[in-house]
Amino acid sequence: MTASITLSNELRRLVEARIGRTVKVIEETLNQIKETQEITLNELTVDLKSLEASFNILSQKWSLEILYTLFLKNRMRFNEIKGVLGVNSRTLSDKLKTLHKHGYIERNVEDGPPLRVEYTLTTRGKNTVLLALPLLYYSRST
Repeated sequence: MTASITLSNELRRLVEARIGRTVKVIEETLNQIKETQEITLNELTVDLKSLEASFNILSQKWSLEILYTLFLKNRMRFNEIKGVLGVNSRTLSDKLKTLHKHGYIERNVEDGPPLRVEYTLTTRGKNTVLLALPLLYYSRST
């Protein structure tokens, strides 16, 4: 049986209600920067290159799903994550290694027997989920 994680309608409405304000503040900030600085194509290229690794990791299938799941549950074991997402073991293992390598999650090993491994979000992982949620909700609702 696959468990599922759902947010209450009240929480969804609360998040969606704040998206408009957040987007407006970000837009105003970026517009101020654009008005006071000329952004050259070279600067844009350098900026995109610096974000390339993050784009690649976060746009891969399962990355945001894993982060979102850990955000809602705080800490989970491998098989719990696998059960919630319905992902195969090899894929999940690869994604967890990548997210750990890039500082989005922590891998906590408890000596056994049996040996237990739990995963939690780092501050970077939590902030990524918090910043991704408005985008995901907005994209879903339009």
